[in-house]
Amino acid sequence: MSNWRTRPEALTGSIAPVITPFTDDGAVDHASLANLVNWQLKQGSDGVSIGGSTGEPSAQTVDERAEAIRTVVKTVDGRAPVVPGTGSAKLDETIALTGAAHDAGVDAALIITPYYARPTQDALYVWYKTVAEEYPDLPIIAYNVPSRTAVEIAPETVARLHRDVPNFVGIKETTKDFEHFSRVIKAAGRDLLVWSGIELLCLPLLALGGTGFVSATANIAPAATKRMYEAFHAGRMDEALDIHYGLHPLVDLIFVETNPAPVKWVLSERGLIRSGHVRPPLITPTDAGKDKIRALLAEGAEHLSPVEDTDTISGGN
Repeated sequence: MSNWRTRPEALTGSIAPVITPFTDDGAVDHASLANLVNWQLKQGSDGVSIGGSTGEPSAQTVDERAEAIRTVVKTVDGRAPVVPGTGSAKLDETIALTGAAHDAGVDAALIITPYYARPTQDALYVWYKTVAEEYPDLPIIAYNVPSRTAVEIAPETVARLHRDVPNFVGIKETTKDFEHFSRVIKAAGRDLLVWSGIELLCLPLLALGGTGFVSATANIAPAATKRMYEAFHAGRMDEALDIHYGLHPLVDLIFVETNPAPVKWVLSERGLIRSGHVRPPLITPTDAGKDKIRALLAEGAEHLSPVEDTDTISGGN
């Protein structure tokens, strides 16, 4: 059992929500995934997450997602915490994937609110309590992303879960309603672990007592994302603000077209993965999109993490 699994309060800083690389013909590319994880740790990311929204989970089978989690755990090899997304719209799939992640040795599970069905707050409480009780030694983190799920987990529901379920330890908040962040922490208590999944709210959340970030920007700028966290906690606010504003072009890049297509294209162009393929219903960036991405890359170049020859991956797909 990992140190982080037994001490989830140590899951701080910048946890990179990495993409899931595919080959040109659409298969999961485990070699590229391992290469990407090694680069992330080399660049200073405090942890790795796979299978969140940036990882295209709804376009994969449960077995594919479980195998990707195992690849990440094996590659990390205890150097940093692994906090995968293990949620689905179906309870049996969520329990099965969380179990596979548990057995692989992950440090916590990040579980998205069940999408499409629009469950009530009581139903969300039962959902999270049911999953958590299946794996009582595994820290459970809710993933609130209403723009993708059409349901939001209310502050009072988070507080109820944190009070009633011993291994419900935190939440990743991916909502642009910054007041919501504050209400969650006020309702649940300041010992609740709260990460920002909104790139431009990562730094502001720290002022409210947030734990850190699970920010897609870390896919292309892991070192800068980590430095922003460190600068804040060292009291170097001007430096933290310089990084925050300097990252704006790279944040805009991520959403030129639907995330993660732009990020995958950039990682492929930089040689960190072998293909920028995304699975349907997504498509690779259009020519117009690529032009915008190139312009934003140039604007944000100062904060891009370097790629050395030893970081790139070669070979066929």
